[in-house]
Amino acid sequence: MLIGIPALLGPELLAILRGMGHGDEIALVDGNYPAEQQATRLVRADGHPLIPVLDAILSILPVDDAVPEALFRASVRGDPSLADPVHHEIEAICAKRVPGRKVVALAGADFYARVKSAHAIVATSEPRLYANIIIRKGVIYPPETKKP
Repeated sequence: MLIGIPALLGPELLAILRGMGHGDEIALVDGNYPAEQQATRLVRADGHPLIPVLDAILSILPVDDAVPEALFRASVRGDPSLADPVHHEIEAICAKRVPGRKVVALAGADFYARVKSAHAIVATSEPRLYANIIIRKGVIYPPETKKP
């Protein structure tokens, strides 16, 4: 246990988050996603639904503010114009943790390709379909530096 670090984040996941560089991406995926097949680095978050894992990660991971889009979600049946309730929950957590940043819906093939190139995949036990998000890591600015 650590002060200020959510207990949900285990040593393996913390090491991966810490080891990521600016611009690296991490995918959080539901229990049906073929994570083992697609992952360069795989972290199992068995027994945990996606939303609490997303909230815990965004409580410590800076999101890239040097690009217009840094948060990406899966789409229902590959159609970015469709959203399920889980997508609204994802957007609410992102709005709370990263105000002003939009969650971009990607078509199925585009989302899968981006996950395959991610630095790591976190496989949750989320039972809802299309409950997947990609986060692009940003930087932590020194105290004397102003954000752009």
